[in-house]
Amino acid sequence: MAESDQFEKGLKVRRQVLGSDYVDGSIARADDFMMAFQRITTEWCWGYAWTRPGLDLKTRSMLNLAMLTAMGKPNELKLHVRGALTNGVTVDEIKEILLHATVYAGVPAGLDAFKAAHEVLKAEGAI
Repeated sequence: MAESDQFEKGLKVRRQVLGSDYVDGSIARADDFMMAFQRITTEWCWGYAWTRPGLDLKTRSMLNLAMLTAMGKPNELKLHVRGALTNGVTVDEIKEILLHATVYAGVPAGLDAFKAAHEVLKAEGAI
């Protein structure tokens, strides 16, 4: 199946932020069922939202960290901590984002976010 221009645009920025190995591996492992999700996330999230001109990639990464903390999604947060580092978000900025989100989202959500981010930051040699 030929992919849309929006998919191709999204694939480019998705690889840039998350890394080609991760993105290409996710697509390669997708069967017909999961490929529906790969298409929608690549087209909508990455091809539409992440490529809009209103915010730079660093700001988008910062927003994602706060929203994923608030939603209590530590596994997805781990992926986006790596992306945030790629997009120039510093360790101190990540800490401040998570602290700020903790105030609004609650201590349990903040604790999960801090643990997830800490794991990634250690693995990446950032701390």
